[in-house]
Amino acid sequence: MHLLLNSLRPYAWGSSTAIAELLGRTPSGGPEAELWIGAHPDSPSRVLAAPDDGGPGLDDVIAQDPEGLLGAASVAAFGPRLPFLLKVLAADRPLSLQVHPTLQQAQAGFAAEEAAGVDRAAAHRNYKDDNHKPEMIFALSPFEALCGFRAPAEAAARFEALTALLAGHEAAEVTEQVAEILRGPDAGEALRTAFARLIAGGEQVRDAVRAAAAAVARAVEAEETDDAGLRTVVDLAREYPDDPGVLISLLLNRVSLAPGEALALGAGNVHAYLSGLGIEVMASSDNVLRGGLTPKHVDVAELLETVAFEALPVPLLASAESELGQELYRPPFAEFQLQRIHIPAGAGAGAAEVRPEPVPVAQAGAAVVLVLDGSLTLDTPKGDLVLTRGDAAFVPDAEAPALAHAGDGGVLAFAVTTGLGAGIG
Repeated sequence: MHLLLNSLRPYAWGSSTAIAELLGRTPSGGPEAELWIGAHPDSPSRVLAAPDDGGPGLDDVIAQDPEGLLGAASVAAFGPRLPFLLKVLAADRPLSLQVHPTLQQAQAGFAAEEAAGVDRAAAHRNYKDDNHKPEMIFALSPFEALCGFRAPAEAAARFEALTALLAGHEAAEVTEQVAEILRGPDAGEALRTAFARLIAGGEQVRDAVRAAAAAVARAVEAEETDDAGLRTVVDLAREYPDDPGVLISLLLNRVSLAPGEALALGAGNVHAYLSGLGIEVMASSDNVLRGGLTPKHVDVAELLETVAFEALPVPLLASAESELGQELYRPPFAEFQLQRIHIPAGAGAGAAEVRPEPVPVAQAGAAVVLVLDGSLTLDTPKGDLVLTRGDAAFVPDAEAPALAHAGDGGVLAFAVTTGLGAGIG
């Protein structure tokens, strides 16, 4: 087992305090958006030889013995790399409206940009690697998001309500047109055409965004509307005052997660995280095509080929208990599953103390474990490793099975492994 030193990403939308408070350390003083725990080559965790002594990258350690560390089944399925990436995500402001490609799209797009000689660090580059990026988010705090297309008729009703608020303003031409498109007979084509009209609408759409935000703000202040989707227009326009993503938000499901709830997001699902603290798990990729709410590059043509234009229910992901009593979140992606390990403090004291039973770490290949509260001891046939709040560890396939023993005050931790097997210890 290896204790890990992990990288913080200081994106501007990140909270300056949430991750530090969660992990029990001093804030850096700047935005702390994501803590990356894994072996992604852009920010691999470091393997600690001693506390605060960053050693080699986890990706380099894995490269020395992929089958021993990842397991033969994982290497056969995903190649000689850790197939997942664990993040702690803390959003103080909305992230960009975005979508992730399928594996086939990622492979083709990456190969095409490599053949064309596009610098991998170029701002207009779409594909940073050849992998897809299905993901899930587990809410640690109240968490707000946009996720997937709502039914066209529902979206049309919101654009019609917005048109009414804009009565007499030339911007109503845009919202009325979008509402009419969404009433079309083919749901997929209606969503595609409405999305394309907004994303490529130019100055006319930018003017409509500004007018819509002002009109909705007046209606909210006058208590003429309590529609969450319309209120989102005001919130987003405050950060991105003329971005088409503000109106595109009305095409999407507005989601509020309570702590402990989770979403699973597959390829083609347009989404944006708006605020909150969560555990994010994904296939090990950084492929993102942006569709608004960002000053960064938006490739409209590629975006339209990547988005899945279909109305979807909110993809909530419930936990399931394994035969071994493990609390598992198993999305329909082979690269990863998430385990929540919550062991309460023991009862009594001294000779009468009743210590809770250990929990088997679900492990199909390698596993990564992160402690958020309390302490635990990872116990494997090859040794023990003590983790306290904020610590993370890598457990090689060759060291399975691992048992999580709670410290005196109990523990809350999360573990990630591949989705290749059922909950096993």
